Amino acid sequence: MKFLLGCLGTTVLLCAQSVPLDFLNHNRPVLDAHNCYPYDGQWSDRIDRALKTGFPVGIEQDIAWASDPATGKGRPVVTHTPKTTGAEPTLRDHFFERVRPIIEKALADNDRAHWPLIVLHFDFKSLDPNLLRAVWDLVGEYRDWITTAPQTADPHHLAPFDPKPLLVLTEDADEQEQVFFRDLPKGERLRIFGSAETAKLTGKTREERMHLAATVPPERLLTTPATNYRRWWNNPWGEVEEGGQTRAGDWTPAAAARLRALVDHAHRLGYWIRFYTLDGFSPAGNRGWGASYNFGSRERAEARWKAALEAGVNLIATDQYEDLGAFMRENSSK
Repeated sequence: MKFLLGCLGTTVLLCAQSVPLDFLNHNRPVLDAHNCYPYDGQWSDRIDRALKTGFPVGIEQDIAWASDPATGKGRPVVTHTPKTTGAEPTLRDHFFERVRPIIEKALADNDRAHWPLIVLHFDFKSLDPNLLRAVWDLVGEYRDWITTAPQTADPHHLAPFDPKPLLVLTEDADEQEQVFFRDLPKGERLRIFGSAETAKLTGKTREERMHLAATVPPERLLTTPATNYRRWWNNPWGEVEEGGQTRAGDWTPAAAARLRALVDHAHRLGYWIRFYTLDGFSPAGNRGWGASYNFGSRERAEARWKAALEAGVNLIATDQYEDLGAFMRENSSK
């Protein structure tokens, strides 16, 4: 009944989008483990820490192209920089083989109501077609694990997902859409899903653009409905609060209304929505995290975590995996 009532007075297109949105944790928030890989050999426990927070969980993997020192052959690696040495962990070993026991158990249990268990998010540090095609092929080697959807004659018709324990997302670059969607042979299923294209802001300086991001109406930031390929919207926090994390003050009702408006607009157009990255730590609590996403205190971060949960943000990105995981469990039980 709730679904039927929600469809009254809106378009058939937006009604049809409700089912694909429900696929990800019934359209409820998911913890998204930001930068979930080592930096220069440090912080190698991040993926284990993220997986211990429970399921579903998002896992971000930044990807670049590197040559194998032994063979000279290129392969996708996880790294924070496009300047690779070949010593970086491979995407195959760091992610896919690490989660093999989890995925194989999930397939054996066949509890489809709780799939996907893991949302794998690619942040490409290079758009080299060789890298993109290699990642496409690598994902294909694990196709039995991967959520897919059939192609549709009209890309604005969202085909239903074939659920599997792993959902693979990538970002908005046209080069990715070309390899992961437009170049697919007829009959090939989609196995990687891109993000929405946010409107380009025209401020002359970075500061002007950061100001505009938090003031432009949601309808101008995101103007087109979801497509069969572009299924989610990836947002910096500066679209909620002017200047982003480092300039944020006390959390306000106006900011809460802005956040909810962005989420509601995304959902109306058929997109899941992600915000990055909601951290709050002191210098002594830093575990290899950058300052640009830091609200400056746990209390300030918690105010935003609570607001994101209440607004229905689908993917809440943080570097503080355990803290946000505990906060979500505590607040979901109230």
